[in-house]
Amino acid sequence: MPRPPAPESRRRPSPSAITAVLALSGTLVALMQTLVVPLLPDFPGILGVTADDASWLVTATLLSSAVATPIVSRSADMYGKRKMMVVCLAIMVAGSVMAAVGGAFVWLIIGRALQGFSSALIPVGISIMRDELPKEKMGSAVALMSATLGIGSALGLPLAGVLYESLGWASIFWVSAAAGALLLLAVVLVVPESKVRTPGSFDYAGALVLSGALAALLLAISKGGSWGWGSEPVLLLFLTAAILLAAWVPYELKVRQPMVDLRTSARRPVLMTNLASLLIGFSMFANMLLTTQQLQLPAVTGYGFELSVITAGLCMVPSGLAMVVFAPLSGRIIRIFGGKTALMAGALVMIVGYVGRVFFYDSIAWVIIGSTVVSVGTAIAYAAMPTLIMGAVPITETASANGLNSLVRAIGTSTSSAAIAAVFTSVTMSVGDTRLPSFDAFRDIFWLAAAASAASMLAAVFIPRAAGVRRPPATAAGAAELVVQGRVLAPDHRPLTPAVVTVLQTDGDPVDWSRVDTEGNYSVALPGAGKYLMVANAAGWAPMAEVFDFDGRTLKQNFMLRERLELGGSVTAGGRPVAGAMVTLLEASGEHLATTRTDDDGTYAFPLPLAGRYVVTMLHPVTLQAVARKLAVDNRSVALDFAAPPVEETSGERVGA
Repeated sequence: MPRPPAPESRRRPSPSAITAVLALSGTLVALMQTLVVPLLPDFPGILGVTADDASWLVTATLLSSAVATPIVSRSADMYGKRKMMVVCLAIMVAGSVMAAVGGAFVWLIIGRALQGFSSALIPVGISIMRDELPKEKMGSAVALMSATLGIGSALGLPLAGVLYESLGWASIFWVSAAAGALLLLAVVLVVPESKVRTPGSFDYAGALVLSGALAALLLAISKGGSWGWGSEPVLLLFLTAAILLAAWVPYELKVRQPMVDLRTSARRPVLMTNLASLLIGFSMFANMLLTTQQLQLPAVTGYGFELSVITAGLCMVPSGLAMVVFAPLSGRIIRIFGGKTALMAGALVMIVGYVGRVFFYDSIAWVIIGSTVVSVGTAIAYAAMPTLIMGAVPITETASANGLNSLVRAIGTSTSSAAIAAVFTSVTMSVGDTRLPSFDAFRDIFWLAAAASAASMLAAVFIPRAAGVRRPPATAAGAAELVVQGRVLAPDHRPLTPAVVTVLQTDGDPVDWSRVDTEGNYSVALPGAGKYLMVANAAGWAPMAEVFDFDGRTLKQNFMLRERLELGGSVTAGGRPVAGAMVTLLEASGEHLATTRTDDDGTYAFPLPLAGRYVVTMLHPVTLQAVARKLAVDNRSVALDFAAPPVEETSGERVGA
């Protein structure tokens, strides 16, 4: 008789509802970033501040989002993804209300900083999609969420203008607060809390140092144009960022549970994807800034169209809609060809769009078409990035890994804004008494953005091909993922590190993997109860593989590796062991690695070095006879014996060999 589904599975929201709510969160993030942009020219008069002061309404959000994204993403992996979405939305709503009712400039800055917490909704939301959606819907859902960034940015510009002219500047913050409150309610009602957690303690010191480094770096990038790239404040900020990062990296490599797993981030799939993301972020933001500026510049420039803010914003709507329309295509490309191909295809479309914009710019239609083509490429590339990241990191780290990827993209967009400002102030033309950027400035940025897209393609070439996000089917209807923890230990119960635990289905399909922390702890996510092949491997030790049957109740599994890999052997003379002989291990290039002496039975041993070529030397303690041997080491124990003539045959003479 068929087993009825569990009550929890009957109450489970549909994948479409979960996708819709999470995708709307992406739209909200884009709105938070763009709603105040059209009002920046008017805020100095409204608030009685300078134009440079008014720019802090954008800078404050940029800085808080850079700080909040990695911290919230890591917290989501540890304490719950839906919980952190609710926290971010609550903070964003509070900031919106504060900006609307505060009146004074300082309250607007604080409110805009709190709105920046919304940026973490995207990486956390994407990781929820991985946890909650069926495998066949993952690609299109992630693509749609990435596309909502475009539609949110496109809608933010005209929406802000309409609200400002109709209801006043405070209305943009009231609308933000209302949208955030409705989305918060939808998250609570629709989005389930993921059972996949990474236990442990939060890296407060790492978070503090990283926040300081990011704040200094992004503040220097965003203010370099107005303060002067060679000014003391900007140079001091860059120096501060460098010093903090120089201290943060070694600390993160040593701490038990780091804020950012740098070893995982340095793996080629993650590193190259993040590099490509930085470059795509640069190209994407250039498209939005250049399009709106060109449409609003005076017609007397020869390439501007003198449109109002609202009309220029409406011209961006086709770009946003195209991203949504092409989201299913992005998901199909990812599902059939993989994330690497999708990323390269998106970058190629962006190159075509930018090259076209160099030569076709003399009508509004051509500007809209060029912008739309670039946006289509952005949608495809943006959809591929989270897929590549989630396919290369442990399941229990998907939120923090996507948070780092989002942060890298934000650095790319900030750099793009700074580069555009620098070019626009140096490549200019005179229009009456005003200096405006010439079209050569636009052309230079178009080529620069095309070059960045081409460089992202080059980075994608070095991403290994992978099937995509590891999400095997659950073993039973309604089964929830199980998090299994344990330690990798030596025979004397010492933790072994570095070590990795990998989990496979019994048919060979990959499930998850985990790098152990400094105390030997690991954490992996299984799609449900059942039999799994688990493999533990530590540097210098023979790996261990075993099939375990998890019942959903006992979720602890330790590994004790018993066979230590070593380079060893014996030293004899005339068939008798030689005690006290000196044996030295050198790299083939001559660097000294280790020295030991033989025991009473004439044996010696070194921990197995990394794969490579080495020289091993033996020095007899009495005759001073020296012997050297070349040796190639892979990942297996090596036995190397030395035989020397007996003492009586050498008559105490020193012999070299």
